[in-house]
Amino acid sequence: MAIKTTMTPIAKASLELHEKLKGKISTSVKYAIKDKHDLSLMYTPGVAQPCIEINKDYNKSWDLTARNNTIAVITDGTAVLGLGDIGPEAGMPVMEGKCALFKTFGDVDAVPICIRSKNVDELVRTIYLISGSFGGINLEDIGAPRCVEVERRLKDICDIPVFHDDQHGTAIVVAAAVTNALRVVGKKWEDCTTVINGAGSAGMAIGNLLHDMGMGNIIYVDRAGIVDPSDRQFNQYQVAAAIKGGNRKAVKGALADALKGADIFVGVSVPGALKPEWIRLMNDKPIVFAMANPTPEIMPDIAKQSGAYIVGTGRSDFPNQINNLQAFPGIFKGALSVRAKQITEEMKHAAARAIASMVKHPTPDNIMPSALDKNVAEVVAAEVARCWKEEVARKERAKQAERAANENLRASAKAEKTAVTAEQRISSSEAIVANRNDIRQFNKRNKKASTKKTKKSPKKTKK
Repeated sequence: MAIKTTMTPIAKASLELHEKLKGKISTSVKYAIKDKHDLSLMYTPGVAQPCIEINKDYNKSWDLTARNNTIAVITDGTAVLGLGDIGPEAGMPVMEGKCALFKTFGDVDAVPICIRSKNVDELVRTIYLISGSFGGINLEDIGAPRCVEVERRLKDICDIPVFHDDQHGTAIVVAAAVTNALRVVGKKWEDCTTVINGAGSAGMAIGNLLHDMGMGNIIYVDRAGIVDPSDRQFNQYQVAAAIKGGNRKAVKGALADALKGADIFVGVSVPGALKPEWIRLMNDKPIVFAMANPTPEIMPDIAKQSGAYIVGTGRSDFPNQINNLQAFPGIFKGALSVRAKQITEEMKHAAARAIASMVKHPTPDNIMPSALDKNVAEVVAAEVARCWKEEVARKERAKQAERAANENLRASAKAEKTAVTAEQRISSSEAIVANRNDIRQFNKRNKKASTKKTKKSPKKTKK
């Protein structure tokens, strides 16, 4: 697919940099090989021993290899930035860039992997087969709705975290932005209505997370209008999200209809989707997050002129940048530090709150920390790690409670069996005694009868 674009100065400079670097990442070695002894330690014959140890105990792979701090950044090239389905090789520069961000902001090593398949079964099988080389999987730029299915199936079979950043990274940073925006406007989560324009994977993930964190009402809008669960043109994921979101007043129609009286607009759709006059239909102090890249649903200055109280975009050249970079380095850094097997919903909530907490005194033009602030990843990582430790502790307590309950059941069963046995013994003893008594009585009766018979019998006389 040939893409026709006008090359901007930044695009030209980026192309020149890529031509010069010939790739943005490279491999580094932690231990210098200076002599034969070093060679023997790093490779054969010494390297055989770590292999033997891992063969004996799979978990040693975390201690003896780089997987403890290495993730895979994986795409099929079907939804790359705003370029669409451009193919896996064309998506490689983005995957390399993502890996560079992981290392720069989270000190997490990452490997770009671009797969030549659009088939869900092949993607799942391929990723699963290589998962043992990594501590986590970051899915990237895979088209909807396949990306939802790919992630769901991988999470079921992999023993490491699988995280689709386009969905959940976006949801986390939006939730952080909503947290601080509501602090500024003085509204409660449960009293607000959020309209999400773009019911794709990112839009649905945003809505689901906002709902779980307490959003009162959510309305989804897609190309065909407000998502209606009774309308067959919407897919199963959109229907499920719409039912969960509520749409409490059962609003029907288009985006303008959904925005009447709404408190928050979240756009993950297309440039120009939000008309200035529609902002005036919203509730007082409307919050507008226009996140289409590189051109948002409405430009921030126009949104402000139209009555928006707080405006956020995905761009760095406007206030309130809402960018996944504020989430994914810290999430994987924290998950890897505790060898988490998954990214839980509690981790996402904690990550969103951690990001929001980095802005101590939010204002209409300052609700998010800088995307370049490396401290954000540290705070997010700490919260993610804490959540997993608590999850492990909860599971251990549940196991202990289950073991205790089973022990009590076994003890009760044993006591009951003992009681039954004792009762049976008593009954048996009583039966024996009764039987002996019966025999005695029988013998006594027989003896009496025999005595009487003897007395009645006439004596024989001699003739």
